[in-house]
Amino acid sequence: MKALFGIVSLLVALAVAGLIAVNQLKAVGKIGTSAATSADAPVAPQMSGSGTVRDQSRELQNKIANDAIKAMNQGAEARKDESEKP
Repeated sequence: MKALFGIVSLLVALAVAGLIAVNQLKAVGKIGTSAATSADAPVAPQMSGSGTVRDQSRELQNKIANDAIKAMNQGAEARKDESEKP
């Protein structure tokens, strides 16, 4: 009886965690009713492939920094848009 109760409670906890995960993914737009297009798919970084490891590392660091700045700007624009709504 104890084992059955343990298994049932584990399944309930798993179901709750699954529902929370689905709600969070829907909130950030990772899953939904519409099919994802190829434009929505993440793209692997395009590296030049030539040069030293140091050059490749610097290029990757610059790309990451630029992406972080772009994401911060998009977040700021989204917050500004939300604050302008009545």
